[in-house]
Amino acid sequence: MRWVWAGGVFLVGLSAVNALAQQGGSEIFKCRGEGGQLTYTNDRRQAERQKCVAVTPQINVAPSAKPSPSGFPRETPRDKASAKDRQREILQSELSAEEAALTKARQELAQQESVRDGNEKNYARVQERLKPYQDSVEAHQKNIEALKREIANQYR
Repeated sequence: MRWVWAGGVFLVGLSAVNALAQQGGSEIFKCRGEGGQLTYTNDRRQAERQKCVAVTPQINVAPSAKPSPSGFPRETPRDKASAKDRQREILQSELSAEEAALTKARQELAQQESVRDGNEKNYARVQERLKPYQDSVEAHQKNIEALKREIANQYR
């Protein structure tokens, strides 16, 4: 029973906050009492005494439906097609740049794998030195996969 009552008090508190927010747009403060219970107030002086926190109400307002003017620019099917073509070109150029970067990252990784420093006598140090190069290769591979998915999603 205790949880049900506490939930009811919370809902009443939220209703009060919403009602106060809709009235005059005044500030609403959330205060924690000595017993730990939460209270809400719109009295700034009381809020300052109790060191309350300002609550910003979230009020969702739907915009009014006004018809667009007759001269308002509209997107034609031809404009949509050219925009899709531009998007595809951009994605293709990004994909080719990522593929080039992947090739370069793989070359750098291979070069680093062939180098053996004298102070790297245990394999953990080698792995530690190679980790950034492996991460770079992995990041470029993930980017390429994401770009290919994006290109494929464009033509569904």
